[in-house]
Amino acid sequence: MSIIKEVSDKIKNSVKKVFKGDEKILDMILSGIFAGGHVLLEDVPGTGKTVLAKAIAKSSGLAFSRIQCTPDLMPSDVTGSSVWLPASSEFEFRPGPIMSSIVLVDELNRATPRTQSALLEAMAEGQVSADGKKHELDKPFFVIATENPVESEGTFPLPEAQKDRFMMCLSIGYPNKNDEMQIITAQRTLVHPVEELEAVTSKEEILKCMEEALTVHVDEAVMEYLLNLVDATRKNENLAAGISPRGSIALYKAAQSYAAVNGRNYVTPEDVKLLALPVFLKRLILKGDAIIKGLTAQTIINELLETIPIPDFKAHV
Repeated sequence: MSIIKEVSDKIKNSVKKVFKGDEKILDMILSGIFAGGHVLLEDVPGTGKTVLAKAIAKSSGLAFSRIQCTPDLMPSDVTGSSVWLPASSEFEFRPGPIMSSIVLVDELNRATPRTQSALLEAMAEGQVSADGKKHELDKPFFVIATENPVESEGTFPLPEAQKDRFMMCLSIGYPNKNDEMQIITAQRTLVHPVEELEAVTSKEEILKCMEEALTVHVDEAVMEYLLNLVDATRKNENLAAGISPRGSIALYKAAQSYAAVNGRNYVTPEDVKLLALPVFLKRLILKGDAIIKGLTAQTIINELLETIPIPDFKAHV
């Protein structure tokens, strides 16, 4: 068994004690971590985003922090700032909540563009700038950001550069009746169940998983299928902008990690097809007349996935 499969199974078994939902979502989030990406969760409040992020952090043994975005949140509230120490007559840098391994950024689109830019630097370059100095972020560094898709008042739309830094956009959705019954009955104790979770792996093992993910084989036929999907977005008449090379790299790495999480050392066309929607969703820019027609990025992607044929594939690994 590969280390990714072993570690992901341990984390999933731990997280499922408190998170009741589609296991594929958990697989995709873990794939994002092992691929060195970040995930945007689009969901209404109360669907378990915070519980999921905290459960993954506690189960993985990684440091966790949460940033609650509001219009008055300043970049220094995220990155940290220097504090004057009279005793030593010098400034000392006090790290902000971004200086953690797993960071939950709640309601990201409530932060101003200036504060969003501080997050952009951290996500894109693995560093933050404060008081004219660069501070490297520790590895692994993983951002789970959330936004409410049905609320617009008091929000700031995410710029394209910000959305492009997320490897995937996912939605947990509402639980089924059986899962919701378990969620409700779990509230009988004074201590939230997530606080009782213990680490089942370590930072060192997570880093080994990230290294192993890069070695997962991608066949030439699978690569051709991936590139055909990317090219189709660039030629689509309803799109002003298709998938950039950064997007194709994100799909490639996500597919590698997802295959490993599912116990394979090779990527299948089905992996690429499954991940194309969450990877492409926030990267496409629709033309004005396409929006007027009622088209969405999701409908266009689904149409492309139905149009582009899946290649015949046999693993040769």
